[in-house]
Amino acid sequence: LPSLLYRQVSEIEERLDANGAVLTPLAENSARMALRNAKSLGINSVAIAFMHSYINSVHEARVAAIAAEEGFGQISVSHQVTPLMKLVSRGYTTVVDAYLSPILRRYVSQVSGELGGKEEIQLMFMQSNGGLTDAKLFQGKDAVLSGPAGGVVGMVKTAEIAGLDKLIGFDMGGTSTDVCHYAGQYERSFETEVAGVRLRAPMMNIHTVAAGGGSILFYRDGRFQVGPESAGANPGPACYRRGGPLTVTDCNVMLGKLHPEHFPCVFGPNADETLDAEIVVTKFKELAKEVSAHTGDPLLTPAELAAGFLRIAIENMANAIKKISVQRGYDVTQYALQCFGGAGGQHACLVADALGMETVFIHPFAGVLSAYGMGLADIRNLRQQQFERPLSDYTEAVISLKNLAKEAAKQVIDQGVPEDDIRTEMRAHMRLRGSHQSLEIQFGTKKELLLRFEAAHQKRYGFSVGTEDIIFEALAVEAIGAASQVQEVAKPRISENALATTYVTNVVHGQEQSIPLYDREKMLAGHKVTGPAIIKESTGTNIVEGGWSAEINEFDHLILSRHIPLKRKEALGTKVDPVMLEVFNNLFMSIAEQMGATLANTAYSVNIKERLDFSCALFDATGGLVANAPHVPVHLGSMSEAIRTIIRLNPDMKSGDAFMLNAPFNGGTHLPDVTVITPVFDKTLTSPIFFVASRGHHADIGGKTPGSAPPDSRIIEEEGVVIDNFKLIDGGIFREKETRALFASGNYPCRNIDENLADLAAQIAANETGVREARKMISQFGLDIVQSYMRHVQDNAAECVRRVISVLQDGRYDYELDNGEFIRVAVRVDKEKQTAEIDFTGTAEKNILNYNAPLAVCHAVVLYVFRTLVGAPIPLNEGCFRPLKIIAPQGSMINAEYPSAVIAGNTEVSQLMCNALLCALGVMAGSQATMNNFVWGNSRIQNYETICGGTGAGPSFDGCSAVQSHMTNTRSTDPEVLEFRFPVRLEEMAIRNGSGGGGLHKGGDGITRRLRFLEKMTVTTLCSHRRVPPVGLNGGGSGDVGREWIERQNGLRVDHAANDQNEVYIGDVFVMQTPSGGGMGKKD
Repeated sequence: LPSLLYRQVSEIEERLDANGAVLTPLAENSARMALRNAKSLGINSVAIAFMHSYINSVHEARVAAIAAEEGFGQISVSHQVTPLMKLVSRGYTTVVDAYLSPILRRYVSQVSGELGGKEEIQLMFMQSNGGLTDAKLFQGKDAVLSGPAGGVVGMVKTAEIAGLDKLIGFDMGGTSTDVCHYAGQYERSFETEVAGVRLRAPMMNIHTVAAGGGSILFYRDGRFQVGPESAGANPGPACYRRGGPLTVTDCNVMLGKLHPEHFPCVFGPNADETLDAEIVVTKFKELAKEVSAHTGDPLLTPAELAAGFLRIAIENMANAIKKISVQRGYDVTQYALQCFGGAGGQHACLVADALGMETVFIHPFAGVLSAYGMGLADIRNLRQQQFERPLSDYTEAVISLKNLAKEAAKQVIDQGVPEDDIRTEMRAHMRLRGSHQSLEIQFGTKKELLLRFEAAHQKRYGFSVGTEDIIFEALAVEAIGAASQVQEVAKPRISENALATTYVTNVVHGQEQSIPLYDREKMLAGHKVTGPAIIKESTGTNIVEGGWSAEINEFDHLILSRHIPLKRKEALGTKVDPVMLEVFNNLFMSIAEQMGATLANTAYSVNIKERLDFSCALFDATGGLVANAPHVPVHLGSMSEAIRTIIRLNPDMKSGDAFMLNAPFNGGTHLPDVTVITPVFDKTLTSPIFFVASRGHHADIGGKTPGSAPPDSRIIEEEGVVIDNFKLIDGGIFREKETRALFASGNYPCRNIDENLADLAAQIAANETGVREARKMISQFGLDIVQSYMRHVQDNAAECVRRVISVLQDGRYDYELDNGEFIRVAVRVDKEKQTAEIDFTGTAEKNILNYNAPLAVCHAVVLYVFRTLVGAPIPLNEGCFRPLKIIAPQGSMINAEYPSAVIAGNTEVSQLMCNALLCALGVMAGSQATMNNFVWGNSRIQNYETICGGTGAGPSFDGCSAVQSHMTNTRSTDPEVLEFRFPVRLEEMAIRNGSGGGGLHKGGDGITRRLRFLEKMTVTTLCSHRRVPPVGLNGGGSGDVGREWIERQNGLRVDHAANDQNEVYIGDVFVMQTPSGGGMGKKD
């Protein structure tokens, strides 16, 4: 969890409604006393954030005035910091601003002092949005990514001179690598998570991966791994002579890409020595012995080890670039890779090869390009306004934008820019009605807006929309005072090869060779270099790999080009190699992640597109899981049986077929989770070589109630349309007519078949992405190698789980449910064989209601629990199950048979099974073990929520309070968004302090949530632990049970059961108290 940036929180009595009207006046005396108390504790900085202040700032402004009267030095007010909807991220951003601004002021004062405080010297600072601002206007919330933003500006400005307008930025430093995309305009993110803190401020869209020169090399879990831990600058890499570990930088020393004699003497304890190559060799030899002892294979040479680790680092960085390019539909082969940062040039060609890119651009100031970019940046002022109106209110949007433009322009003029030199850019953040994701659209006429939104929506999501559903979410204006143009004078070119300064030893494919080393400062425009070679300069080292050539253009830019086509087919053996094991593990995972990105971008429904309730996976020819992207926990391990069902029932499947399934008794979870399965054939087209599948939660699949979650279902058909082995695509032809007929069948058909079909189209597209990326992999490595490593990654996962089993003890637990039944589980460990038997014999029979889980859910729970017991990241695949034997009695509530109702099995029984198994192993006390499903609505609007609670304590830790746990990881809707979009008022959402079980380690607390309804609605709940509390372990106390009730407008209190449905009327309040976690151990 992120460190807290604040010391104290004070609640002030006041309240506005979603329209900004005052419901409760500000309690000024209470505010003053709270501020005075904080001041007496030495606090000098305050962040003020109230509900709906972005509409009406009256209360925030008054408290800010009181804070000023009380002498606070820093007062950050949310409606000024970021005047946009979303209380949580706006509040976080205000806290960050209050935390950083005083520090920045001291720094600004120090720098200004060094300049002599001369007014004629204008002191400017870089902002995270890519623009400069006067020192007096620099705010903490705009400083978070200012350094990397300078790199983006430097990248764009310098590449323009070279005539490059499609760029992938690759900024590699000591601890991490920043990557970005540019195709004609800066890309910004308006809500970003940095170090676990959600910020709502415009920032350059930069993706960071923990792979830098200082990333530490590990051999663990049978695999070579790079990072995410870093050696930092102190002690730094092993070669720094300060006792540091082996890192990526040491790989380059070992391979002769970095040579100590060409480095200054600034290393060692006294900073007076050069790099140490001998310690690097020694440490790699030691690591080689460790690897050989574990694998039983002959010793690898230090150079072989270094090359293997370097390859993994390259793949990690290439995968990061795919996230900001390939996953968003950009063809990176049409781009230039611009490398900068201290370590960028060392890896430029290798990263380009991993992505199929053929041009690399390296500026003379690449090593300090972020600093150089700050000097090239424009003065910028960006103003935003929440708008939330339909497209039909276009005229009002124009008026608001003009007002914002005046404010932004004045701010730039006040910084010394003549009005005639300012240009203004206007943008609208637009979305579909009911959607949570907006698109940034360049403003124009109403017709232009519509066309641009439709084009952007089609590109991002894969379908077009009607004009009546488009909403202006927010408006933005940017006033830009253009900086002076970059002055890089063209020089005459000469046509000759450069002369090498010296020759150095380099290792390629395990063989030493002598290669030329060039001094860039002595190279002239037109000079050419053929790789392999090294070009050194004052701020970095550039490696020209074999097959690449380099040329200095007329502006002294270094342009690297691949002149020999890349040979994609790699000659590898089928025997497991620890390096390639990690490479393939990442490749398989990357395929599943790219499938997920396609699905999220092209899906229609909010459930899939925005709540991300889906999973994508790659399977071997038998249906065994190879890689499952880290999506929804309850899906983990539950799709393999669906694949095997399709294999078993379709012996004549052919290329171009795809199948659909949601049947809980044949590999499904519950009916809304629809799985689309695509077989992939080899060139002979005789049998599938592997399968790809995507599972998405459809908004409605039929059933007795909208949303397909009836609280009183008794048989599966009451929950929706059951799909068991349906051929969705036949030889490449989508069977739309038959699919529509299926969705319209039964007593409770689907309510919005068009939406179901749109989401199915997205799942098909996701599967096609998986097929395409897997074929690329096969073309590079060969089918036999790929299939071998599918087995190897499964073997590796099995080995990781076996190591966990070897330290476990036998255990059993009888976990009582609210209805008096039990989930009984016994874990029997065979340490000699390193296997475990998980036996649920004695668990309650089929539940008469819908608290029944299909076998796939039981498997998902077991996999989740054993995965959490593994200390390090491991691949999640079929191999995890090999050391495990699961006994789930047929016909019991955890191995339900047709026609059992199962809707609560997926959400509730999965959580209860998880608690039972963790208690049996003695590793964690009971958590809330419920998703606290809360559904409310009427004929006009509907909403579904899962509510957080407390988790159980462990042997060395307290439980967490107010979090989702175990089998779900969804996020609560922001309270301002909730009240804006629905006729409700969130009156309380507070931790139930002290409700967690006591003990040596305390259980996490649940919460109290009060929701007032402003329209008549029906409320439905599906919950657990309302009678039996979450248990403590080893003498720890139990947590509190959950409960809910309705407080009528007339003062009456009406009880509401765990699994219940009631009507609420205008003014009624629904109160839910969620369960808390159990404690662990006796306090004394």
